[in-house]
Amino acid sequence: MKIYMDVCCLCRPFDDRTQDRIRIESEAVLTILSRCNEDWTMVGSDAIDFEISAMMDQKKRTDVFVLASLAKEKIATDEIIIKRASELEKLGFKTMDAAHISYAESAADIMLTADDDILRNARRKRNQIDIEIENPVRWLINVL
Repeated sequence: MKIYMDVCCLCRPFDDRTQDRIRIESEAVLTILSRCNEDWTMVGSDAIDFEISAMMDQKKRTDVFVLASLAKEKIATDEIIIKRASELEKLGFKTMDAAHISYAESAADIMLTADDDILRNARRKRNQIDIEIENPVRWLINVL
């Protein structure tokens, strides 16, 4: 199982865990990352690295880079990725969201995000997207 987690997911363990939703999503992300050291494979991308490098909080940026470095595979940018991201933008996805989806479609079995806007848009456009996009908690419950 190849898993692509966007930066929203990778940030979850470092967000305010006093909120129930964030705490539960954090635990799901950490559980998935743990399984990626066993029998699943985390897939990274240039978009993930770029988005993390733009984070203003240096400590959080460093911590999230550590999690991102657990990726056993990394998708490099090519013309196909760029073209597909452009198509996804035309479907209404924000630029970075379109990039993440494009990378995930090219090499992963599932894309996980905690971003409600991406999830809503992906549900509306599911016939035009070539990968399942799900919240880490919902996905983990279904898989386990």
